[in-house]
Amino acid sequence: MLFLTSALLGVPHGFSLRTGGVSVGPLASLNLSEGVGDAAQNVQENVRRLAAAARCAPEQLATVRQVHGDRVVRAVPGTAEAADALWTEDRGVWVAVRCADCVPVLLSSADGRRVAAVHSGWRGTALRVVARAVEVLAGQGEKPAGLRAAVGPCIQACCYEVGQELAARFVASFGPQVVREGATRPHLSLSAAVKATLLSAGLRPESVDVHAACTACEPERFYSHRRDGGVTGRHFAFISPAPLS
Repeated sequence: MLFLTSALLGVPHGFSLRTGGVSVGPLASLNLSEGVGDAAQNVQENVRRLAAAARCAPEQLATVRQVHGDRVVRAVPGTAEAADALWTEDRGVWVAVRCADCVPVLLSSADGRRVAAVHSGWRGTALRVVARAVEVLAGQGEKPAGLRAAVGPCIQACCYEVGQELAARFVASFGPQVVREGATRPHLSLSAAVKATLLSAGLRPESVDVHAACTACEPERFYSHRRDGGVTGRHFAFISPAPLS
């Protein structure tokens, strides 16, 4: 198995695992980023393997150059604008963001006609980047209450210690449920903050699926920037519109 899926999304999608690829060393094995020191041919082969498993065309992949902001762009295969979310309604195109602890979010309209992929680190979460993606889809005629969202594996509160100032900032913005006290420092739940953002943006609770897996806790399945001291690979969170019937 190369990726996890959500029962909520009825379109081609997934959150990749680290297994099944050709990369070696600390990047073993399904690393999907050339920006972490991997050989280009390894990443290309890993993308090809993931695309084959997902039944997507490698040449139709669209990504972004992630900058920890809240910009959302329309997908164009073969380009990589500075943004942290992208959407498409073009059949055959699949959109992806890269993560290794940050929160990946996949959005779909109820009919699968329009989809989006969102990268939400702590800065993007504070900026409510996922709400910006909901707004963009709403601008295309999608009612937020009709959207579905899958929040993928990320670093969970068990492993995400933060400073008191950042914890207080998140409590003020998202509520006390996003922070819990640790032995020495607060622990932050980015996935809880992202879910709160989705609900405040108009999605229904039953339309938001949150994966509980912690990327830092499971080195055999996930890359983790924090656990691995920054020397690690990257996952894809990818999604494509529903195929024509």
